[in-house]
Amino acid sequence: MNQEVTDFIEALKEPWHGELSAKLREVVHRAIPDVHERIQYKKPHFLKNGKYAAAISTSKDAVSFTIFHTAELELPEGMFEGPPERKTLKLRKGDTFDSGQLVSWVSQASGSL
Repeated sequence: MNQEVTDFIEALKEPWHGELSAKLREVVHRAIPDVHERIQYKKPHFLKNGKYAAAISTSKDAVSFTIFHTAELELPEGMFEGPPERKTLKLRKGDTFDSGQLVSWVSQASGSL
């Protein structure tokens, strides 16, 4: 765990931003046990073998979770936004997600990295 990423999550002003971001970080660590994390472009990025696997970003009304290398994944229609090679899940206050399913998708997407 990178202290900069921990500090980023702990410094989020909205408690629900921090809770969702911490849960998403946990998803990445479950999917990619040897993940390398860092702050880049002012947000947490997660890398496998030096290549982007996922990123977390926050806005006023959402926490966004981007999974990279998603062109081969079968994802539910309407759940994610973005081009075929990277998909973003936008979570708003009160939203929940299936962490097991997200772990599976991140693991599949990063499998070839």
